Parts: sequence; structure tokens; C-alpha cells
Amino acid sequence: MPTYEYELAEGVCRICRGPFTIRRPMDANVLEKCPLCKKPVRRVYSRINVPKVTAPVSVADAKNAGFVTYKKIGNGEYERQ
Repeated sequence: MPTYEYELAEGVCRICRGPFTIRRPMDANVLEKCPLCKKPVRRVYSRINVPKVTAPVSVADAKNAGFVTYKKIGNGEYERQ
């Protein structure tokens, strides 16, 4: 299930203390009210977390994953490895 971020449409609240995250099914309707204080909320679109690849993929790794690798041998010419 994805995690969605919401914030109060206006004002502040002592109960929910502003922005919150909640896990909901993708087919669920967008929340209209805070589950704690029942004030109107709006969904906030945030950045996604993409992990950084730390090691380059080798030819052996590609072959083990079922890919075919080619080596450039000339101008527009490639050789299967």
C-alpha cells in the first residue's frame, strides 16, 4: 500500500499537529477530513525516494539476469559477447 501525505486545508490543530502521512489502498478515495480532528485536509504531492545504485553492473551480472550484451567494435558495428 502506498503512503500518502496530507495537510490541513487551513489553520493548525493541537490534536493532529499539521501534516501527517497515512497508508491507504491505491483505489481508496482521497481523504477529505483528518481522521483525528475531522478538519478538512488536502493531499500533498511529495518527492519519491529512489535508492542510489552503488555498484556498476558488470557484463557477468547482465548475463546472469538473462540479458544479451554487445561490445562496440567500430562505427555502428557491435559484437555479441
